[in-house]
Amino acid sequence: MTDVTSSKSARRPHHWRHDLIELAALFTAVVVADTIAKTIVKGPDGPYLLVFSAITLVATAAFHTWWARRRGHADHAPPAGHTGGRPTTDVPAPSGPPANEREAEAESGAPAETTLWRMRTTVADTPGSLAALCTVLARLGVDILTLQTHPLADGTVDEFLLRAPAGLSARTLARETAAAGGRDTWTERADTHDLVDTPTRVLGLATRTALDAAELPLALRQLLGRCTLHSVPAVSLTGRPTGEQAPVEGVLEETVMRLRDPHGGTLIVERPHLPFTPTEFARARALVELDARLGPRVPRSQDVLTLPEGNEITVRRADRRDLPAARAMHDRCSARTLGLRYHGPVGDADRYLDHLLSPRFGRTLAVQTASGRLVALGHLLWDGDETEVALLVEDDWQRRGIGSELLGRLVAMAEETGCDSVYAVTQSSNTGMVAAMRALNLPLDYQIEEGTLVITARLSSAPRPTARARQEQPREGTRPAER
Repeated sequence: MTDVTSSKSARRPHHWRHDLIELAALFTAVVVADTIAKTIVKGPDGPYLLVFSAITLVATAAFHTWWARRRGHADHAPPAGHTGGRPTTDVPAPSGPPANEREAEAESGAPAETTLWRMRTTVADTPGSLAALCTVLARLGVDILTLQTHPLADGTVDEFLLRAPAGLSARTLARETAAAGGRDTWTERADTHDLVDTPTRVLGLATRTALDAAELPLALRQLLGRCTLHSVPAVSLTGRPTGEQAPVEGVLEETVMRLRDPHGGTLIVERPHLPFTPTEFARARALVELDARLGPRVPRSQDVLTLPEGNEITVRRADRRDLPAARAMHDRCSARTLGLRYHGPVGDADRYLDHLLSPRFGRTLAVQTASGRLVALGHLLWDGDETEVALLVEDDWQRRGIGSELLGRLVAMAEETGCDSVYAVTQSSNTGMVAAMRALNLPLDYQIEEGTLVITARLSSAPRPTARARQEQPREGTRPAER
């Protein structure tokens, strides 16, 4: 602090008025000294008086210089009880890592390794309860990045995003939280995506839902964390009422919430490991209401591809408005093709296709010819917390690479939505589907039971080309679609 103050004083602006006053004083002193000298020199003791006056002047100047320097040091010295310009009595205890870790960090010159945690705990709704918890976290060297509060009737649920020392275990964190008054504590590792604040994340999910009706189940998953979502229609595929019809305002039952599906039926969200709060229920209900107000919608994007033999096909998103064209394609397919796809005879194709084309159950890609005839369908279906892929290609258009193209795009969609894996259910004799899954170049797991083959592809953590990137990659015989 002294060096900084000295440098500041050295840089003070020079005033010409001071110089003028000093020159005037010097001129006056010279005149007075000359007058006195002429008067004294004429006396008998003149030389002695001059020597004595000179000694007195030098002593006075030395005393003035010493006094000025003492005053200057006193002005720049910090007051008692202060360090670095801040009162020591007002400096709070550091909330970073413990002293030994900070010393080790200072010695090594590298920051200590940390880990992100999500923690949720319930504290009493009394003054000081949150402060006691924050004090314990500070003592552990935990940095609170974000905090959300969910008021309850018998307390408050506090949800934290924490940056903690890497050596701090979840068990220690939960134990210390309980000692500070927290109960029903739940912890989970977090990642950098959780650093986005809640309002921004909710607005992003609302935007995705507004652009695509198929995004609602995914938005609910990301909003509520690890949960299982089932869409139960009001009427089953056989035409019988399912008995699932939630009230308009929805129902919240601890770890289960039921929301009225705008397309009919009920959306059931379950999270057994962590009860839902009224705040989360209100957010989920707001997303569902937004979906209901916007009505049916699907992104209007399409790609025009050229097959090896020269025929052009268009790949685009499909929904329930494509039901007549999909039904006509079913009528043109052979019994063997339908059997491989549905693992048996299809009693009510209209009702089954209506279920598959619903955005509530997933996303569907359609392939149509230059004349507009639908010749293939690819489905990405949300199955609880898992994801299924399914293909149906008309007989005359098989063995042309259409199935592989659809499957690659469906897997890219699954990766964009954060799915860990996708699975396909087929028959062991369906060599085309098996070859298409192998062509993904992903780790595959096979499970065979009574002739039914389940192939699960584990999606790699490394980034793969997204659907847009796939469209932008040069492909032989491909031209961009007109949007």
